[in-house]
Amino acid sequence: MLKKRIIPCLDIKDGRTVKGVNFIDIRDAGDPIELAKRYVKEGADELVFLDISATNEKRKTLVELVSKIAKEINIPFTVGGGINSLEDARLVIEAGADKVSLNSSAVKSPELISEIAAQFGNQCVVVAIDTKFDSNEWAVYIHGGKTPTQLKTIEWAKQAEELGAGEILLTSMNNDGTKDGFALDITNLVSSSANIPVIASGGAGAKSHFKDVFLQTKASAALAASIFHFGEISITQLKKYLKTENIAIR
Repeated sequence: MLKKRIIPCLDIKDGRTVKGVNFIDIRDAGDPIELAKRYVKEGADELVFLDISATNEKRKTLVELVSKIAKEINIPFTVGGGINSLEDARLVIEAGADKVSLNSSAVKSPELISEIAAQFGNQCVVVAIDTKFDSNEWAVYIHGGKTPTQLKTIEWAKQAEELGAGEILLTSMNNDGTKDGFALDITNLVSSSANIPVIASGGAGAKSHFKDVFLQTKASAALAASIFHFGEISITQLKKYLKTENIAIR
């Protein structure tokens, strides 16, 4: 059985780490370089960096900041936000990213998944899916959760895999920032339907939430932000707890 991964996420806006609730009410959460260094010390398995305003503000990912963080860490590093072309992907990979995360751009231009996978390998391509339970179904949203699409979440996850994605980052907008726990239903459906790793995201508020997502779904990793940023739970404490629950952790 593959060991589960714990992944902190740095949502970046104007060069600072921020956190919101249900994708709104954004507040400052600290310096991204200092947080990244702290998470390496605490035993994070990977780090995700998402420039949350890049797509909406039509900006490129903060390549300079990516480079600074990459120099400070020695764990796999995923970067997303404003990656709209093969050249954008090349820039962040050359700056030190191990993987790129595609969200709105993958929905608008699905062929971009295949192009980046062909150039850099499937393992480099993470398709981030922001999903919301609305009108009795889970649908895909883009533009930082502002724009609904016609895509159904499970079908889009399967299509992303077929196009060459090596991993899916699944965020429940309903759960995001609530600290009420991960969306176990859709996480289970997507992780059972896909043959690639699925990272659960949105809603972590207690150590038991990580136990639940690993025992009740096939998610291979769990991602959180505010509980780590604000020191509510340390990654070190969380990993110790999960080991006592007999969950295989890296």
